[in-house]
Amino acid sequence: MVSPDSGAGGPATVTEKGEILRVRKEHYGLNTSLSYESPLHMVRGEGCYLYDEGGTPHLDCINNVAHVGHCHPKVTQAVCQQLHTLNTNSRYLHDALTRYTQALLATLPSQLQVVYLVNSGSEANDLALRIAAAARPDATHVAVMGSAYHGHLSSLIPLSPYKFW
Repeated sequence: MVSPDSGAGGPATVTEKGEILRVRKEHYGLNTSLSYESPLHMVRGEGCYLYDEGGTPHLDCINNVAHVGHCHPKVTQAVCQQLHTLNTNSRYLHDALTRYTQALLATLPSQLQVVYLVNSGSEANDLALRIAAAARPDATHVAVMGSAYHGHLSSLIPLSPYKFW
């Protein structure tokens, strides 16, 4: 089902699985993948579950939200509150960043006193690779787990055996 434009010049909303797949095939890069032979059409998430268009729950062991779950009330409230206040990066001073840094450091061993705040697992992995290269410029190998996924950055694809094994 394709619902009409909202009247604000935005695109029509695509809700039917076949049409979503058609639009995706037409407009997504050929190298983007879908999971499963018959892709799942997820419509919402809550806790550790994703729900398909029929309401069937699926335990989510793939996405990067397993530590707090989908739509965690405290997380969504904090995100909404921050978006209503300020949405920027760490190039500017803001007391929320220092409060968060201090709270995070309080959970770590006292020897760890420097943090790098990043936006994604890919960004964290790329930064870790750059730090390792700076610390060990002559190193020629990186150890990774079989079937590991590290992100879709040119620095990380060669380290992600799930793409090649």
